[in-house]
Amino acid sequence: MQVYVKNSREAVEIYKKAFDAQLVAEYMNDDGQYMHAELEVQGQIIALSEINGQAIAGNNMQFCFHYGKGNEAAVEKAYKILKDGGEVTYPLGECHFSPLMTGLTDKFGINWCLFV
Repeated sequence: MQVYVKNSREAVEIYKKAFDAQLVAEYMNDDGQYMHAELEVQGQIIALSEINGQAIAGNNMQFCFHYGKGNEAAVEKAYKILKDGGEVTYPLGECHFSPLMTGLTDKFGINWCLFV
């Protein structure tokens, strides 16, 4: 998974908090933003880079994290952090495939689906 965002340093810090992620690699641009960073999240690597030009929030791709039963607190934590400045498309609650799910686009334009 690779994301391109404006304010990549801020994005890395927010994703570290939201997902209890570990920064496992980082390479900086001269302007102090990330040329390339890698975060370990739930056993997966999310690569992140500062975008050149204007970011366009898309609606044709979504990152989904299935936390599994008993991990409701992790979903709730990520939701609370990622919704700040973002747009919630599916409020935190039950759906037909999960007792706890949310869908949202964060303030960096990244579309997320989080559920147990």
